[in-house]
Amino acid sequence: MDFARSRVAIGVVALAFSWLLGWPGGPAVPTSSAQEAKSGPQIWTVPEIGALPNDAAGRLVRQGRDLISATYAHIGPEVADPAKRFAGNNLACGNCHLQAGTKKFGIPLFGLFGKFPHYNARLGAEITIEERLNACMTRSMNGRPLPAGAPEMQALVAYIKFLSTGVAPGQLLPGMGTGNMPELDRAADSARGAASYASTCVACHGPDGAGIRRSLPTTDLGYMMPPLWGNDSFNDGAGMARLITAANFLHFNMPHGVDYLNPQLSPEQAWDIAAYFLSQPRPHKAGLDKDFPDLLEKPVDAPYGPYADGFSEQQHKYGPFAPIRAAIAKLKAEKAGGPTPPPR
Repeated sequence: MDFARSRVAIGVVALAFSWLLGWPGGPAVPTSSAQEAKSGPQIWTVPEIGALPNDAAGRLVRQGRDLISATYAHIGPEVADPAKRFAGNNLACGNCHLQAGTKKFGIPLFGLFGKFPHYNARLGAEITIEERLNACMTRSMNGRPLPAGAPEMQALVAYIKFLSTGVAPGQLLPGMGTGNMPELDRAADSARGAASYASTCVACHGPDGAGIRRSLPTTDLGYMMPPLWGNDSFNDGAGMARLITAANFLHFNMPHGVDYLNPQLSPEQAWDIAAYFLSQPRPHKAGLDKDFPDLLEKPVDAPYGPYADGFSEQQHKYGPFAPIRAAIAKLKAEKAGGPTPPPR
């Protein structure tokens, strides 16, 4: 009797396992669930550059990735060929576009290729992807434009196009930009930021904001940790020179290794640290007064005038920004001839 019961028990267990594992005798997943999985929405992921063939197109994409990761080594101000010195500092594009432009809320480059050409408020005209890249070259890299036909420009465009593989027209991918944390109802405080910088940032970026260079003399001319201000940093026309951009970037990405799922700086700390390092000296870009021909399209945190709203450069630089937004909304409504929006 015990032997017979054991055989029955073994048979039941075997049947259960066969149903779970999909062996004959039972499906691994109910038919309806399998159909739902097939018909469910596709999840886009960053394409694998290592899977590209070693042909001309694959090599061009890899060259673009290398230019993002180690810009200074290819077109920086200390490269051997003077004709290739397009960047005016020893930063890498990847210092802002983290993980070679693939990190969520680390100013990623994925999904951007299909968005160009598009209207650019700073220029007041439609721009190409090459023109957008050159805005980075002349501002974040504090250098000069790459010719549209230059091999380096072609490689950068090829890499960004590759990172957009599989992105449908008009598709909005999660993780773009720098994120959007709550704003302060006060001005960001550079004095408070100095104290937080000393306890959180100084080990990587130094007390003078000069960062940590790699071991020179070598052919690797860049930084292990980039400078945040000074002559080898981005200029005052760069996107990172704006408080909202800088503070969100810090909150979702710093200290080094942090991501948006586990931020370590509080929003208040991030706002104040950004105010501190943006108050330090950096290269000046000439002609900033020509930016944003329509001043009503100028970002509220643009740290340089002129402005249409009557607020000071100090408030545009450090906030609070809600009153500025309300004033701009009122001016836009008046321009359009519509009712003035209620205060928020």
